[in-house]
Amino acid sequence: MKYTEEMILHSESGYCMPFEAPQGQDVDLSLGYGEQVHPETGEKFFHHGIDFDVRRYMLSAVASGIVSGVGNDPAHGICLTIRYGEYEVTYGHLSSVFAQFGQRVKAGQTVALSGERLHIGVRFKGEELNPIEFLTMLYGNIMALQDAGDDGTAGFYEPGPETDYEKDKREIEELMLRFLPHYMDDLRCGAYTVPAHTEQSLRHIFTMGAMKEYFYERMPSLYNPLGLGRKAVPLACKVQNLLIADFLNYLALRHEAYLPGSGGDVKKNFMTKP
Repeated sequence: MKYTEEMILHSESGYCMPFEAPQGQDVDLSLGYGEQVHPETGEKFFHHGIDFDVRRYMLSAVASGIVSGVGNDPAHGICLTIRYGEYEVTYGHLSSVFAQFGQRVKAGQTVALSGERLHIGVRFKGEELNPIEFLTMLYGNIMALQDAGDDGTAGFYEPGPETDYEKDKREIEELMLRFLPHYMDDLRCGAYTVPAHTEQSLRHIFTMGAMKEYFYERMPSLYNPLGLGRKAVPLACKVQNLLIADFLNYLALRHEAYLPGSGGDVKKNFMTKP
């Protein structure tokens, strides 16, 4: 399906999973989404969800929503479906259900008990999704909100693409810790203006990215609102190079601060070429 920004869902529960594993114990995915091979017959089949080996686990709502279905399915046994906005998340292979049809549930509220295992299926506006992408989106949102609540110096959760400034990375990070608030304030009040050729380069990069469908390759989240995936790595490198270069240009012009080994003769020559 085509991903859009409206697919971002915030999990107020602070959990991206409907269950919590005992401390020190990992829970493995026993059956993935998509085409699978039956372990006994060898026949191929399409699995419309994911399964976990979680026997008698308490299951919670991952966000605030309303119970839109309770029933018994021939393939997945006792099932419970909760609607979160345009999403519907179904828990299958249950032994007990603690919520009634039409009941409003809060994020983190216990709604069911798994049986011998747990099946999870996800739909958005009626269209089936890979539940792993849905759970990953929730995780990204939780991490983004936690990041926003700290001192603002936390880094990426995944390794970022390498830039032209890798050898000066530590020095640049130290300069950012010291001068980035001033940079943002000066941009906001107009004391510093991004050069026209830098702005034009950024516009060109994002236009080309849209034409090549780099955006919304994966489900968007607060952490990754444009849904950037592997295809967008070259775009991300170019954007980072331009932004770092502009920050260094700002330091030279406004604070006469330079990277180690640089001097006044490079004061106006930090910008990368478009």
